[in-house]
Amino acid sequence: MTRRRDALRWNGWGLADKTFDLHGRDEEVWTVVREALGMSALPSTPAVPLDAVALAEPQLDGAFLERLRALTAPERVLTSAFERALHAVGKSYYDLVRARAGELPDAPDAVVYPEGHAEVVAVLAACAEADVAVVPFGGGSSVVGGVEARRAGHAGLVTLDTTRMDRLLELDETSHTATFEAGIYGPALEAKLAERGYTLGHFPQSFEFSTLGGWIAARGAGQQSNRYGAAAKLLLGARVATPRGEWRTQPFPGSAAGPDLNHLIAGSEGCLGVITEATVKIHPLAEARDFVSFLFRSWESGTDAVRRITQAELPIATLRLSDAEETRFYGAFNAALRPSKVQEVALDALGAVGFDAPCVLMVGFEGSAASVRATWRSAFALAARAGGLYVGRGPGNRWYEHRFEMPYLRDPMLDRGVGIDTLETSTSWSNVDRLYRAVTGAIRGALEAGGHPGVVLAHISHTYLSGTSLYFTFVFPRDLDDPVGQWRAAKDAASRAISEHGGTISHHHGVGTDHAPWIGPELGALGVDVLTAAKERLDPSGIMNPGKLLPPTRA
Repeated sequence: MTRRRDALRWNGWGLADKTFDLHGRDEEVWTVVREALGMSALPSTPAVPLDAVALAEPQLDGAFLERLRALTAPERVLTSAFERALHAVGKSYYDLVRARAGELPDAPDAVVYPEGHAEVVAVLAACAEADVAVVPFGGGSSVVGGVEARRAGHAGLVTLDTTRMDRLLELDETSHTATFEAGIYGPALEAKLAERGYTLGHFPQSFEFSTLGGWIAARGAGQQSNRYGAAAKLLLGARVATPRGEWRTQPFPGSAAGPDLNHLIAGSEGCLGVITEATVKIHPLAEARDFVSFLFRSWESGTDAVRRITQAELPIATLRLSDAEETRFYGAFNAALRPSKVQEVALDALGAVGFDAPCVLMVGFEGSAASVRATWRSAFALAARAGGLYVGRGPGNRWYEHRFEMPYLRDPMLDRGVGIDTLETSTSWSNVDRLYRAVTGAIRGALEAGGHPGVVLAHISHTYLSGTSLYFTFVFPRDLDDPVGQWRAAKDAASRAISEHGGTISHHHGVGTDHAPWIGPELGALGVDVLTAAKERLDPSGIMNPGKLLPPTRA
């Protein structure tokens, strides 16, 4: 079922009528945050209301709007302030700071809601003819500027919202594949599969408010991707609408007929066209699930355990290792939210045996009951051999139960003068510690140089035989005089550290506008030329999502 857009928060995360539940312990929780950041008080920094936002005057004339309505339907071409503001930016810290301040100078002129592939092809052809830029928009959960409204010198700007394209088109139970329209939200997709006893297994933190097409376009990875694979691996075939017409890849299980063009579609970020349908691998629903946790005395010993478990090729669903700072911060936060005397006593006892700055590892298992039991025994042995202390199922199960709620915490933080942002990368196992220290040091140094030191948290979230991802969260007192400059200094410092110390600029958030300056050094000049050639062939007018992934074709 299509989610009503007017139920969403236009300048924050998720549903407008939902907030992060502090269980009546607001004072205790906010004291933990304030003390962690060394702030004497948390200032009130509310967002401006929608009627205070100065949106630019639309550039599209009435005749073109009528053409769009004729190609779709009058009620699916919208120009209200709410629709334009909702579709102006994504959900990054940079996006929300501007939206909350009412600074959305390049909002779309109109938002179009197509209801099928043919309508998308027709809209793109009309926009190409009229030199109107098009921003494809699914759930709008991008945190790297991937859906930002940018007209880049074009005569107008339309955002194309795919969320009314949400049908299950085919489910092949023999082949374990399913074909969906790409605008379907995560919960609706999983509900349709669960009715037949299947799952896609793709659960990013944005799961509730992101779409299949967005996952593929940004090469996303879910929290159980160790078992099920990231979006690019799940993709078998796609139907793409481009300004030149339809582009389709076939869902073969394997092929040696040249390069796999699915890998050009996955990660294309709407710059080559709009993914309208996708055929994906599906899996039977797991018979059993288990989450367990271990503590390690150091980041290095925890990382060694994660590597050993991964390279043993056990069918693990989730491996998540938090560094000491993340373990401490979230431990204090959860203790304030759900106080436990038993936990206090346990922490004191752990400190006495050398776990005074522990790192927590959560291990998740899914599959048949026999497989889960066998994998759990093997993982336990490997973790114990690396110095891990088993601490039960509580931490992992709490995380699993509340894993989609954490983004709701960002809005009340912003309301209290606290900033929070994330970024991620990946690297080889032999380079993990070097890159981890370089990035945490760069972010911390940038915040301190700006006069507002914060905390930098890190964890391992996805693993491979050859290496792993590193996910960083930084929480800081906002510079209320220059919040964008403060954020940009930290983001640039982190990006530079990643580029110079052997990491990729993005493991699963995509490129967007934020990482576009770093794509050249990573892909190389000829690699960028290859992508540029594909874009020029499929989108000769350069109307598709300008400024993302590649430099815009005009200023």
